[in-house]
Amino acid sequence: MRKVIEYLGWAEALLIVLVGLPIQFVLWVVTRPFDRNVVIPGKFLRFVGLLLSRTYPPWKFRLEGAWPAGGGPFVVVANHQSMLDIVLLCRLPREMKWVIKEELFRIPWIGWMLRLTGDMAVRRGDPESGGEAVTRARAYLKRGMNVMIFPEGTRSRDGRMLPFKPGAFRLAIEAQVPVQPIAVCGSADGMPKGSPWIRPTLLLIRVLEPVPTAGMKGGDVVRLVELVRSRIAEAEADMRRERAAEGWEPATSAAAGPAAPAGDARGAPETHPK
Repeated sequence: MRKVIEYLGWAEALLIVLVGLPIQFVLWVVTRPFDRNVVIPGKFLRFVGLLLSRTYPPWKFRLEGAWPAGGGPFVVVANHQSMLDIVLLCRLPREMKWVIKEELFRIPWIGWMLRLTGDMAVRRGDPESGGEAVTRARAYLKRGMNVMIFPEGTRSRDGRMLPFKPGAFRLAIEAQVPVQPIAVCGSADGMPKGSPWIRPTLLLIRVLEPVPTAGMKGGDVVRLVELVRSRIAEAEADMRRERAAEGWEPATSAAAGPAAPAGDARGAPETHPK
């Protein structure tokens, strides 16, 4: 029965994407002359993400914490466990522009929708591509738009947190905007890396307190990386315990918490794809 529900979910997701692209294109054409931040097509794509999250009923979602008052912009960072994180983060109550690996832009329909949203492609290991994405991200921040980056740069096989790369934090310091940390948990179980199959899971997302960067300089990047990563790691470990208490995760796994160290942020490459 679970496989039937899964196949039906994939079919419904395909239909949502097929119908969503032409609607988004019309919104893009109509709003392009006055919407420099591509807000309306972006919000529509996040709405599509919400619809996709409902195509598989065994996924249970829970949003914890509140978006900070006072607007923004923020450089938003989150740990990255699964492609399901992208759907999960569509539940955040603010539009933001994502720095995404270029491969996703090559996927028919999905890639076209990302382009219409104004998200930024980055090619792995290509400093020029990374530089172009940073330039666009700075422009978005200057116009008051949030920018979203996964600072791990990729997903781990077991969902454990990897070291954070410095680019998102350097961007926040240069733009003198706060970093908005987000912790996610459970998505690695719902859509494991390297597998097309999806599984029931409890997905938690927690909005943490923003970290100001006012007055920080380039030499503060490493300290900022370590501070934000430690806060996300603490929240993620707490959410593992929460999932374990509700029977979604073994207590031993919940107690272990994220295993990877923060690492040396100074030498990490400047790509931050989804």
